[in-house]
Amino acid sequence: MPPGARAALLTACVLWAVSFVATRVALETTPPLVVVSLRLLVSAGCFLPWIVRSGGVAGIGGARGLGRLFGLSLFGAGLHYGLQTVGLQYTTASNASLYAVTAPITILLLSAMFLGEHVTVRKALGVALAVAGVLVVMGAETLTSLQLDAPVRGDLLVLVSIVMWGLFTVLGKKVTDELGALKVTSWVTLIGALWMAPVGAFEMSATGFSPGRMTLDAWLAIGFLGIGCSFLAVLLYFVALRRTESQKVGVYLYTIPPMTAVVAVPYLGETLSVNLILGAVLVIAGVALTERG
Repeated sequence: MPPGARAALLTACVLWAVSFVATRVALETTPPLVVVSLRLLVSAGCFLPWIVRSGGVAGIGGARGLGRLFGLSLFGAGLHYGLQTVGLQYTTASNASLYAVTAPITILLLSAMFLGEHVTVRKALGVALAVAGVLVVMGAETLTSLQLDAPVRGDLLVLVSIVMWGLFTVLGKKVTDELGALKVTSWVTLIGALWMAPVGAFEMSATGFSPGRMTLDAWLAIGFLGIGCSFLAVLLYFVALRRTESQKVGVYLYTIPPMTAVVAVPYLGETLSVNLILGAVLVIAGVALTERG
């Protein structure tokens, strides 16, 4: 891998790793859907000049293309970020970052369901390992109690958010092939911001929340999420993807959970349990095996 591509990819992974910690910081004083709305508005503002220069609506196939992208924004922006952020109210940043790495597993299973893609024995084994890793992280006591307490709800919401991202990826494959991943991401972010803004405003009205109650740390965290994670990290990722093989790029994403833990342990006071470490090994092994299957 060229040094420039490696640097771009590592920077993107660091930004995404810290995003889970930043979200937890923002949630200390700000309702979750307000966090999502502001994050998308910030990142959409970053993408907007590029969207205008690339032809605007005409560059995506007019009204028909806009309609398709609106549908994708439901999965790839609002539901994905919304469920993940609500889930992070209850689960740890370390857990959430580990679950996020299972995205290739979700995409594999959804591709088999919707696109008829073949699942090899090696891929099936990888799925089984990854699922086992998630169950280990959640813990035997939690799974046998069958009680949806706060941490379990958080874990499940984050996992469902990954399913939403998988649906966005699989259902948007044709659109992505036509327009390119960067253009689709830009438009999905912009459209998601436009329809999530009223949702965030409704949450503020329903809870009596005022932006004046947000701390400086919360504003900085949301700015970091919008500019650093949803904009800059995406650009760096695509720069790396253009310069090397996609499989090599995917390997670097495995570094996100440990990097999140490195930040979350001292900053948020999270603990590295044996379950988390063992589960992380199984999840990453399973994802790696699936991507090579």
